[in-house]
This record gives sequence, structure tokens and C-alpha cells, in this order.
Amino acid sequence: MQSLDLTVVQQAVRWIGTQPVWLCTVLSTFGSSPRSPGALMAATADGRYSGSLSGGCVEEDFIARLRAGAFREPSQVVRYGDGGLTPNRALPCGGGLDILIEYLPCNDAGADYLVRLGRALGGHGALVKQLTLPAACHTLTADSGAGATHVARDGDHLTLHVAAAPRLVVAGLSPVAVYCAGFAVALGFETVVCEPRSEELENLLPQLPAGVIVERQFPAKFIEQQGCHAHTAVVALTHDPRMDDLTLMEAVQTPAFYIGAMGSMKNSQQRRERLQRIGGLTEAELARVHAPIGLDLGSKTPAEIALAVMADVVAHKNRRQMA
Repeated sequence: MQSLDLTVVQQAVRWIGTQPVWLCTVLSTFGSSPRSPGALMAATADGRYSGSLSGGCVEEDFIARLRAGAFREPSQVVRYGDGGLTPNRALPCGGGLDILIEYLPCNDAGADYLVRLGRALGGHGALVKQLTLPAACHTLTADSGAGATHVARDGDHLTLHVAAAPRLVVAGLSPVAVYCAGFAVALGFETVVCEPRSEELENLLPQLPAGVIVERQFPAKFIEQQGCHAHTAVVALTHDPRMDDLTLMEAVQTPAFYIGAMGSMKNSQQRRERLQRIGGLTEAELARVHAPIGLDLGSKTPAEIALAVMADVVAHKNRRQMA
């Protein structure tokens, strides 16, 4: 269970033990583009690569140039699309993108650099990465923020905030959970559904979209064993106290940025009393639980409720204060 970019960096770590590695980061996109800023690809001089820059539009050209001896500066930025490396051939998607290319020699420093990036992408502390073209990265420091990976450019100076991809842990299957999972995948969340109940799995599992990770175990056990990094949201959507209460009790022990449970005002108050009386949660821990969950959109249907839930999750991820 890991993001594509973490997989890319882990592959790069394996490669750099025997050969140089080129680490490519999407800096910005113009028009239609399947990869967002911060997306990674790693490549070697013999043409192997992991990850993607454009979903297949530019990789072949990039690898051909790499094999021909291009991109040997410690760092440089290239553009694909209008006015870029292939000015006479528009990208099939019609867009364009700027790419940071870092040449990492086969040495201990390059390996350590990739390992540190991998730990950040794995949720073990975000990093701020700074470099000035065409030099190598000169600063890699801890980032106290909770936002996901993003980039900023001021002339030749680049600042990249490297962090784990946002994750949504859905505690239990329900019609609302199915829609939440679909929205989350579309929004770029690593989406995990925890469901041990055979009946719900039989009825609702076929409705989950591609890309959802299904864990057939109690969500509280999953959270206890796997943990939640600071870019994780946990949502309990079953109306089953045995499922939801234990999930919340475990989730408040983690640095998850959002924890919520579905239910009416009356049910939420009853849950709060149970969590305080039986679970021993403190006022500070209870204050972390969004219940009733989601923005007040006047939602009635499962799809509308899921939209309200994910809108609130995204608002907190982006640190927006909602009225």
C-alpha cells in the first residue's frame, strides 16, 4: 500500500547502487495533463524508467535524449509542449509541462538523498527541498507543514515541499462509503477501505471503483498496525458503534489531519458520551472528531452525503476555514 511516487523513489534507490539515476519532477502543467505538479519519474542511462511524466506522451522522447547523452547537469528544467523540446510536435493531450531533471551520481550522497525523499513520501516527516539551477539540491530540511507535495519557482531557485500523498481510510462499507471512495480516488487520495463483514463485502465490494485498496479487517486493527501519517483522513461511515467507536478511539492516537463519523446530532452526542465514558477520550481528543461529519450541504442521498464528507476533508487538507 503506497503511492506511485514512493514506488518511483524506492526503485531509484535500488538503481543508484550500481549506476547514476535521473530523478524527474513535474513542476507545472499547462492545459490538459494527466500528471500533477510534484509527480515523479526516475530513469537510468540504459533506458529503464519508473513512474511517469505525462502518462506516456513524452517518456519515449525523454529516454531517447537521455541515451544520446543529454541531461548531464546536476539540475535543469526542460519544457515539453508548445515552445519546448519538441516544438514541432504538440503533446497528444494538447497541454504542456515543465520538468525538473536532477542527475544523481552513483555514490553514497545520491543514495542518501533518495532514501530521505522516500521516507518523506512514506509519511515519516515532510521535507523542504531547495536548489538553484543548474546546481544540485543544496538544502533538504524538515517541513513542519501538513500539506502534500507542491512546488514553487522564483527564477532559477526552486522550492519543493515533499510529503506523503493524501490518504483516506474508510472504516466500513456502506452506500455513503462507496461514493466517498470514488470521490477520493478521483481527487488523488490513496484510498483504503477496511471491512471485515462478509455481507457488506458481498453486497458493496463490486461497487467500489478501481484503485481502492480493500483491507478485510476491522479498521481499528488496521490503524493500530499500519498507523496513519499526518496526511491521512479517517472517516467512519457505518452507523455501527462497534465499528465506528473503536475506529475513532484508535484514530485519535495518530497524527491524522481529519477524523470524522457519520450520524445525526443526537447520535453524535451519544457517541461522544460513549467515547468519553468507555473509551476514556479527553476533551482534546474528542475535539478532533468531526461529528456529524462533513459540510452542512443539506445532504440527503448517499452521494450528497459523501460529497459533503469529501468537501470537508479536502478543505482541511488545503487548510481552508469553512463558514
